[in-house]
Amino acid sequence: MNHHASSILNSPFSICLLATAMLLTLSCRHVETRRMEVTAYCGCGECNSYVRGRWLHLKLDFWNRYITYGPNAYREHYTARTAAGTRLRTPNPGLLSLDTLTHPWRIPGRLLLPWRILPRRGTIAADTDYYPFGTVMHVPGWGWGVVEDRGSAIQGPDRLDLFFRSHRAANRWGRRHVTVEIHRP
Repeated sequence: MNHHASSILNSPFSICLLATAMLLTLSCRHVETRRMEVTAYCGCGECNSYVRGRWLHLKLDFWNRYITYGPNAYREHYTARTAAGTRLRTPNPGLLSLDTLTHPWRIPGRLLLPWRILPRRGTIAADTDYYPFGTVMHVPGWGWGVVEDRGSAIQGPDRLDLFFRSHRAANRWGRRHVTVEIHRP
């Protein structure tokens, strides 16, 4: 190697360029797509297996929600929290999104309500043996979500549950087979 080539490689600019290229290469995540069976659920008692009040108290404690399924049935309160300890959320594409262009009537609501301006990922329940907490996924027709929950009926790499705000919306979605984009942490 001649003297001119070695001086170019040792210059501060080339070192910064090389470091930037390495960071970009390391920060690129592996994106995969997979055809999955995707089911909807909501926060109602029918979808989340809880009941208001307990017959032991003659249902007078209707403000309490008790788990009705599993080993802790009627012993623990239903807290409406995910297995990761977060609140259940639906996705919000935000103001600056393709959704705003395709549904322009949603712009006034997103401008008037400040929490609707920024995008938000929804809650996805998956088998954490295959998709650990924090795995980001894009489900066509629903939006971006993060794996934050698990369920006893969700087993295997081809099953997901999506959280919906209302029981009607969850019933409308039902169960679908879609191609999901997966971004592993």
